[in-house]
Amino acid sequence: MAQAISRSLLNKEALPLMWCAGCGNGIVLNALLCAMDELNLKKEDVLVVTGIGCWGKADDYISANALHTTHGRALTFATGAKAANPNLHVIVLMGDGDGTTIGGNHLIHTARRNMDLTAIIVNNLNYGMTGGQYSATTPNGAITSTSVGGNPERGFDVCDLVRAAGANFVARESVTSGMRLKNRIVAGIQKKGFSLIEAMSPCSTLFGPRNKMKQPVDMLRNLKEKSVSQAKFDSIENAADLGYFVTGVIADKDVHDFNTRYEAERAVITAAKGGK
Repeated sequence: MAQAISRSLLNKEALPLMWCAGCGNGIVLNALLCAMDELNLKKEDVLVVTGIGCWGKADDYISANALHTTHGRALTFATGAKAANPNLHVIVLMGDGDGTTIGGNHLIHTARRNMDLTAIIVNNLNYGMTGGQYSATTPNGAITSTSVGGNPERGFDVCDLVRAAGANFVARESVTSGMRLKNRIVAGIQKKGFSLIEAMSPCSTLFGPRNKMKQPVDMLRNLKEKSVSQAKFDSIENAADLGYFVTGVIADKDVHDFNTRYEAERAVITAAKGGK
């Protein structure tokens, strides 16, 4: 990306990055920092909530309020923080294992409530930090440490799931398109209600080598090739089974978020009690 990282939001004392060579997390971090800088967000007005996993370590590199939580529970902590302090910009960073597998139920209900949160899920198709086990997004037939003969399950589409559950804004990009990813994050933060941005990213240490992509560049080429428009996706027979995924804005609507509905309900109750 040509745009410089904001010095005010990057915690330089935590450098260098802990991620493996070829990992896409640094690109996603750059996109997030640039988005926060573009929106002129003050670090005291931002809360970054993370769970467990490779991407969950991203809060170490962001100079803002941070809450590092338990595996699969980042959205529950973020929900509480936003309900208690609606003025905070709450940004939730999760991987596919943390956010959609262990935390899948919380993801569904956070979208259903339409909480005013921005979630960024980095999807590298496996549990990267704990040994490369298959997750809810691992493709059918993929080799992982817990599916050595090929994953017998089908992975689900994170964006379709969250859109159906009720999120106001849903988008997906690959780390091969860093500027577009930054633009989706900007739009997600600006949107009132639940926003989810899925970043498709390589796991060059575990998933790639086990699936005939021995070098990081092989995974990046694969991601670029499989990133398609909705029209292109619809024209390919069995596109999802072949590993193709739609990029761009998947959903963009304006339905009242949880806090707005909650305050309206509280006002009605207060009025019924005579303002007490």
